[in-house]
Amino acid sequence: MPFWLLAAHGGEGAGAAARDVFFTIPVVGLKVTSIQTTMWGIMLVVLVVAWLGTRRLERVPRTRFQAFLELTVDGFETFFASIIGRENARAFLPFLGSLFIFILLSNYSGLLPGAGHVPGLTAPTSNWGVTAGLASVVFVTVQYVGIKRRGLRYFKHMVDPWFLAPLLLPLGIIEEFVRPFALSLRLVANIFGGETVVLAVLMAVPWFLPVVPLLLEVLFGAIQAFIFTFLTAIYLATAVAEEH
Repeated sequence: MPFWLLAAHGGEGAGAAARDVFFTIPVVGLKVTSIQTTMWGIMLVVLVVAWLGTRRLERVPRTRFQAFLELTVDGFETFFASIIGRENARAFLPFLGSLFIFILLSNYSGLLPGAGHVPGLTAPTSNWGVTAGLASVVFVTVQYVGIKRRGLRYFKHMVDPWFLAPLLLPLGIIEEFVRPFALSLRLVANIFGGETVVLAVLMAVPWFLPVVPLLLEVLFGAIQAFIFTFLTAIYLATAVAEEH
């Protein structure tokens, strides 16, 4: 297996971009990459689990699966309530929960055998285009929520005190852009670096020894999903906070 991975990894020159295309949709000529197919697979898994967990809901859970899902949702809500308040936690739970689940599964998809080397299977969060897209969603959501909840007062922190507005306004705008995109760079760097380390260990030592780095990657994948979602919740808390 390590020799097969080396062969698949070799020749990363001009043909690398072409090999990244998994298939092309006829008629429209749309090229689909392994990252996109992995994202579709993750979304399909989430949809199937959600459908199985909600197709026969009972007021009092009679199955362990429904009880587990309700416990998970309650856990998310309780955690986010400590950051943004109970009412805001309920309002933003679909967004924050979906963000965490998608990032977590994307991180873990890079630990599947052959991920990044088998066509059709590449961890989405190992590509900055995906993490930058997530950062863009966070940025737009935070600005929208801030303006909707507080109106133009949301931008007051960028021009306070007013006599420093010419200096503070450009810095405030830059800060609003930098915060979520710094998250995207941290996420992609950790996931891509983790995949590289795991691949190197797999090629250097026998199969049973890489268990420790794999377990560490499981832990780091969860931590990165937690950090991204946790800081997003803090950004939302700042956007909806009323000044006193």
